[in-house]
Amino acid sequence: MSNGGANRIPPAEVEITDALVAALLTSQHPDLAHLDLRAVAHGWDNVIYRLGGELSIRLPRRAAGAVLVEHEQRWLPGLAPRLPLPIPTPLRVGVPEFGYPWRWSVTPWFDGDVAADVELADPTREAGRLGRFMSALHQAAPADAPANPARDGFVGDRGDRFESARAQASETLDELAPSGTERAGGRWAELVTTDAFDGPPMWVAGDVHAANLIVDRGEIRAVIDFGDLCAGDPAVDLAVAWMLFEQSDRGVFRDAASRGGARVDRSMWRRAEAWAWYFAVMYLANSADDPRLERMGRSLASVLLRPSSDGID
Repeated sequence: MSNGGANRIPPAEVEITDALVAALLTSQHPDLAHLDLRAVAHGWDNVIYRLGGELSIRLPRRAAGAVLVEHEQRWLPGLAPRLPLPIPTPLRVGVPEFGYPWRWSVTPWFDGDVAADVELADPTREAGRLGRFMSALHQAAPADAPANPARDGFVGDRGDRFESARAQASETLDELAPSGTERAGGRWAELVTTDAFDGPPMWVAGDVHAANLIVDRGEIRAVIDFGDLCAGDPAVDLAVAWMLFEQSDRGVFRDAASRGGARVDRSMWRRAEAWAWYFAVMYLANSADDPRLERMGRSLASVLLRPSSDGID
């Protein structure tokens, strides 16, 4: 990355090997142990294996990820039936064994590529489909829904982290647009003067972005990774509009997201754009060893740095 971001994926706190995963399967789910097993991805929190043709295994690689997997195991089975797009609802649950200390999940495998790597065939149609998913998800959450300090509060309270990441991403921001760093700071300051969310806490996925949407033949097929699931302000999820859609299709997305769920009024839309700015600088500042994250950050920042990026404010 041109601005030399120093943040990297945290090291794993436990070694996860093919042999360990095979042993866990044989011991706890022997009827699945004959299926082909292949490591396919690892992120900050989890290692993902493909199991046969239709299943995947999600194993935390550090303690912070273990808590998130437990949230998915508890809450996704109840949420999935009302959502118009598939999500990785745990089909089987694993428990600590053989020195591996955390719970783990067997989930569906979704064929396709992540939206960060491919184009949508009909962005207007997909804006409506993803907006309807948001409307279905953004319903009042129960009192015992998970808390998530990184996602469930007012976006403006993240000003210190925004400024730190903006400084780290300054070279890239200025490369993308004249005075890009200054413009990012100015727009952020405008957006966070809006009202905080004052409705009942809603279910939010907390991490809806272009690498957590599975696309097959140009169509969104699934929304994955609900480790950040919590009760909060739906604006955090709506930031994906700037990641995927041009200005007119963001309007389609906003309208669809308002039907039946949280009302996406002017204040919520401004908070959503603020979250988009926050994610843009965080992606750039944390992509030293993640080329896809860098591409996502550059793409998102480029969109936001265009005049009238939301077309509504």
